[in-house]
Amino acid sequence: MSKKTIVLTGITTTGTPHLGNYVGAIRPAIEASRNPDVSSFYFLADFHALIKCDEPARVYRSRQEIAATWLAMGLDPQVATFYRQSDIPEITELTWILTCLTAKGLMNRAHAYKASVDANQAAGNPDLDDGITMGLFSYPVLMAADILMFNANQVPVGKDQVQHIEMARDIAGRFNHTYAPLFTLPEAVVGEEGAVLSGLDGRKMSKSYNNTIPLFVEPDELRKLIYQIKTDSRMPGEPKATEGSSLFEIYSAFADRQQRDAMAARFAAGDGWGELKEQLFEFLDAQLTAPRAEYKRLMADQGYLEQILRHGAEKARAYATPLMDEVRRAVGLNSFTAGQVQDDRPQGKKADKELTADEQAKLDAGKARAQEIARQREAEARQQAEAELQQLLKARSGDLTALAAELLDQHETASKKDKKALRLKLDIVEEWQQA
Repeated sequence: MSKKTIVLTGITTTGTPHLGNYVGAIRPAIEASRNPDVSSFYFLADFHALIKCDEPARVYRSRQEIAATWLAMGLDPQVATFYRQSDIPEITELTWILTCLTAKGLMNRAHAYKASVDANQAAGNPDLDDGITMGLFSYPVLMAADILMFNANQVPVGKDQVQHIEMARDIAGRFNHTYAPLFTLPEAVVGEEGAVLSGLDGRKMSKSYNNTIPLFVEPDELRKLIYQIKTDSRMPGEPKATEGSSLFEIYSAFADRQQRDAMAARFAAGDGWGELKEQLFEFLDAQLTAPRAEYKRLMADQGYLEQILRHGAEKARAYATPLMDEVRRAVGLNSFTAGQVQDDRPQGKKADKELTADEQAKLDAGKARAQEIARQREAEARQQAEAELQQLLKARSGDLTALAAELLDQHETASKKDKKALRLKLDIVEEWQQA
């Protein structure tokens, strides 16, 4: 029997689920859970919520709403493992162990951190890290622990989250190479259509932009929000472009090909924006009527929701606990009664056991990834060095000999760290001289 593919995803519990959450994460996750060859792990990312929300009532309510949403949209908790992140203590333990392996430079490149630094810089704030907590800075490590704790093969995400899956791969590869090949390298799965859904103002639908359409608002509120979708100034009778239209994008995310083609024809025929928005409202409302009723029923039965999530936590920990035992042993944190720790890492003379084919494959994949990262970093360093040299050369009227002499003088008195960068520049100048 072939080994099942493990699919994992979650939603941060800081707000009410909206159409973008459903299209980008919930729907592909639920569809994957129906595959008999897939083992599904879906969770409420409530630890992640604490990074950007200090409102306990909001986090508490959001956990309820998200749990009810997943179930109302068709998730079967008897098939999938559905749990709260905070109910799995092994995740936070693994987070710390992975943190001890993760390079700060990797975290420096995280989009959320860089965006916060850029915002401070643009505002003229001399403290570029102002307002940035360690939670924000290092949350890709927590995300990696979420994924690696269950050795997920595939992680359905929006396009903006792909970087975090790559980071999880890097972290897993480093652990496998340093200690033992315990972790699978995950793959990001981005849907072909609607992976990132536009909101009312044309930007990505996001709670932070306040441009979302909640999944289960009442029909009157749904219509009101749809009529707020930003459109252009083309009048009724004028053909309208579907490309770049948030209205058409939202419709397409819920429609089949025949329905999309019919809507595109209405755009081309010049239907007015009001008519097109009404069409979108009627279409969405018809699809959401039954799930909306089930959502209301679930929200009225909090005891049932709690029971479902506790059962999911039991299932999740049945997997997490033994894997965490292996992790502890690998890093030397197992109990004294378990016997002396042997350094059985598969590295040169330290390897004292034969690896299975699967273990060797994981190790090789980790090494290959590490080598690729090293090559990328070398290429980036060379590109930066060449750019700096071009500026220096321009200031010296193109005199390569003079530039080389200056670099040599600097190299003789430089620190060990700076010598490496100067050596690279000297090598580049030498190549230019020989060209």
